[in-house]
Amino acid sequence: MHILIIGAAGMVGRKLTDQLAASGGLDGKAVEKLTLVDVVPPSMPEGFTGTTRTLTADLSRPGEAEKLIAERPDAIFHLAAIVSGEAEADFEKGYRINLDGTRYLFEAIRLQGARQPYRPRLVFTSSIAVFGAPFADKIDDTFLSAPLTSYGTQKAIGELLLSDYSRRGFFDGIGIRLPTICIRPGKPNKAASGFFSNILREPLSGQEAILPVADSVRHWHASPRAAVGFLLHAATLDLERVGPRRNLSLPGLSATVGEQIEALRRVAGEKAVKLIRREADPTIQKIVAGWPSDFNPARALALGFRAESSFDEIIRVHIEDELGGKLV
Repeated sequence: MHILIIGAAGMVGRKLTDQLAASGGLDGKAVEKLTLVDVVPPSMPEGFTGTTRTLTADLSRPGEAEKLIAERPDAIFHLAAIVSGEAEADFEKGYRINLDGTRYLFEAIRLQGARQPYRPRLVFTSSIAVFGAPFADKIDDTFLSAPLTSYGTQKAIGELLLSDYSRRGFFDGIGIRLPTICIRPGKPNKAASGFFSNILREPLSGQEAILPVADSVRHWHASPRAAVGFLLHAATLDLERVGPRRNLSLPGLSATVGEQIEALRRVAGEKAVKLIRREADPTIQKIVAGWPSDFNPARALALGFRAESSFDEIIRVHIEDELGGKLV
């Protein structure tokens, strides 16, 4: 089995690669080859006995997608995107990367299949940013997709394209709307949602963190470990059970910033909480106000997707996976 991961140098891409390398299989089939692609060089997985090919490529450049699809991978994970804050700050870059790159990929698959039958499984990472206010108390599976950001709009268009290309039989696609991934390891990025991770990750490492919104802000979260589980489950799911509505809102945990902080206090103590400094940022406050805060992901739950049930659990996952099981 040949697996292509686009966006393999990102945090979720790296963890997905490591999991596939460790297991050596997907859906009962041996993974013989991994092709890892990003705009920066992806790292080689440890312990993988198959063939690994790493490529530096920009999917939004004409012709790049055709090169990736020429080897006809069996499963494709499309994780590549620029994040919400960056897409809002740079309109042209957001549409070039998040929309044009996605369509080039879909077209490359369609054209490859026109030459010789080819229908890979494609997993597309979407976002809860496809929804816009006014929100119901819980967003269910029938709620209107009406984004209030350029990033959300780009992801919503990608969802529509995925549904149509799947309907036409060009590939077997599924789109998964990831909750905000928390706690993200590494350094802060340009995502408007980054502070949700920062206010936990930095204090857990003994460093100060900035909180730009009120404690009352509520949001929808899942851990990086859960995100990898979502991707693997989506890649192996019987899509006849999904039906024509190929895009799913995934399970997560709804919590306020204040509840996050209380979980930090329970797990790491008052000393960690005191490292959070409140500094209001009107730009981030405006973006976050346009995001949903709670979901009823009944379809995804019925299809077997699972996430954490408490923020204490999310924090402990981070400590286990990123801090060697120990606090600073």
